[in-house]
Amino acid sequence: MNAEIIAVGSEMLTPDKVDTNSLYITRELNTLGIEVVAKCIIGDDRARLTEAIRAAWKNSGLVILTGGLGPTEDDITRDAAAAALDVGMTPNPAAWDAILNRFQKFGRTPTENNRRQMLILDGAEMLLNPNGTAPGQWFHRDGRVLVLLPGPPRELKPMMQADIIPRLIAMLPPQVIRTRWYRVALMGESDLDQLIAPIYSKFTNPATTILAAPGDVDIHLRARCETAEEAEALLAEVGDPIRELIGDKIYSENGDSLEQVIGKLLRAKGQSVAVAESLTGGMLGQQITAVSGASDYFKGGFLTYTDEMKHQLLGVPEGTEAVSEAAALAMAQGARERTGADYALSVTGFADGDQAGHVYVGLATAGDVHARKLKLSGDRLRVRTLTVLNALDWLRRSLL
Repeated sequence: MNAEIIAVGSEMLTPDKVDTNSLYITRELNTLGIEVVAKCIIGDDRARLTEAIRAAWKNSGLVILTGGLGPTEDDITRDAAAAALDVGMTPNPAAWDAILNRFQKFGRTPTENNRRQMLILDGAEMLLNPNGTAPGQWFHRDGRVLVLLPGPPRELKPMMQADIIPRLIAMLPPQVIRTRWYRVALMGESDLDQLIAPIYSKFTNPATTILAAPGDVDIHLRARCETAEEAEALLAEVGDPIRELIGDKIYSENGDSLEQVIGKLLRAKGQSVAVAESLTGGMLGQQITAVSGASDYFKGGFLTYTDEMKHQLLGVPEGTEAVSEAAALAMAQGARERTGADYALSVTGFADGDQAGHVYVGLATAGDVHARKLKLSGDRLRVRTLTVLNALDWLRRSLL
């Protein structure tokens, strides 16, 4: 079964809103083996939405609409769905009772326009919304399904779990789905794809998806079979050669972030880390401490932007060039000595200007201290983000 998702609401087209519902729904559908083939956002335009629903209904077995089920004039999803499917709408007493109960719970009285929310497509099943006034709807005809869900995630997600997913499972043929997830550090999407495409391109099952983010790439493998043994065998046939080819650039196979992996390695060894930052303004320490329980292994950090502070707090010799290998070495060594940490990372460099992306990273251990020169590209945020990722991955490799 293929699916399409339509998010409804002009607010979703502003630069201040992100359609997180579609991401959540896609993950849930993929778990069931349902492929999402299209997503779109439609503003409060009844004609445009009607046409989008009509096209999706023609092309896919499952169409899910989110939002536009409120009581106001610009809540157009019900009307557009009825027009697209060429069906009427009928007031549903159970829906109205649920709306009344919701208002009474908070000592309020519904207004007349709330009655719009009790209109259910002819032939559809009403889905109770325990966290809001807008009921959902499930419309099944000729082997196809149209689902209407409220827009607020706190309302949508419980309804997906309680109503939509169980209904979809009942419709789908028995199958077993198994997945692998490789997270790869510091490789570009195109470079990685060129490397592994000769392996995965021979197979349609398992399906392979490559997702890029600044500094790392995720490889998702998903196999669908009648038995778990068959699914695992397919994953091994594709996944094992990929793992062997990429090697230790894979930092996680269970979805852990880089900082989570580092935390587990440090905790397992009973060791600790400290940081000294000039370029990144606390981002490196923030990344490490984003993990719950980081105080078990994170000693602390130094934020030293001026030469004076580098000298006073970290012992960087006076006259040392602020962005240099010597500065990175002295900062890392100073942070380790002053905190008693087993490892210390340092970063210094330029995030913008003529020398933007000119960066040094230092790593001090019990036995030695080293520095690496990086040449990074991008805007200020990207340079700083990639600096943090390079430093963390160097630490990870040192812990292996």
